[in-house]
Amino acid sequence: MILRVIRFSLRAPALILLLAFGIATSFLLYSFLKQPIREKITRCWSWILMKVCGVRIVVEGQPILKGAVMWVANHVSWIDIFILNSCRTTSFIAKSEIRKWPVIGWLVASVGTIFIERGQRHAISRVSKSILDLFRQDACVGLFPEGTTSDGMDMRSLHTSLFEPPLRAMVPIQPVALVFMLNGQRSGAMAFVGEQTLVNNIWHLLSSRGVLVYVRFLEPLNRPGEPVDATRTEIASEIRTAIIHELKKELP
Repeated sequence: MILRVIRFSLRAPALILLLAFGIATSFLLYSFLKQPIREKITRCWSWILMKVCGVRIVVEGQPILKGAVMWVANHVSWIDIFILNSCRTTSFIAKSEIRKWPVIGWLVASVGTIFIERGQRHAISRVSKSILDLFRQDACVGLFPEGTTSDGMDMRSLHTSLFEPPLRAMVPIQPVALVFMLNGQRSGAMAFVGEQTLVNNIWHLLSSRGVLVYVRFLEPLNRPGEPVDATRTEIASEIRTAIIHELKKELP
């Protein structure tokens, strides 16, 4: 317990400083910077954020780093957004509640997250239009189709409505498996689930050691400009099967 307190005491001030820098940069500079520079800052800042939090990231597979793409990943924690942003600047689709999270919600919004109001009649239509606009800008859009977090050991059933924009635009859909490890073992300890508060989850993260996340980029379902000959339900099933295979794969 003493070591956990020490780790937290060392990391927390660095995290506060980094968050303050992120807020200042977004508020004061982003509107004056060109898009490539903004994207580079976001990638670097996200990578440093994970280092400060004690999270080691190992990228496997071939992520699509140029042109429009939709990354579809399993959802474990609030850090998922920054893990993927450290690979490529990504505009995420997220539930509107995240926007209300202290500091982190504001930062997530500043990097182009699209918030969806659950239960709102026209929410899907509005978000779909925003996604298509991003694809026209050759952006990477991130989707967590489970709609909520899990312990990372399995994957819930997927919501299929937001697979429509990439199908319509014939944009590649690339599954991504986020495999969380703790001290060399598969673990759900870092998951932000249940009744746990954000503050409590941050305590667990900053006070832990040996946190590693494999970011496994799987084969995309299609190539740019190539239609997918499948229904949204069939696509969801294929993505879920592929990601679960990675989550349950035996460690080397």
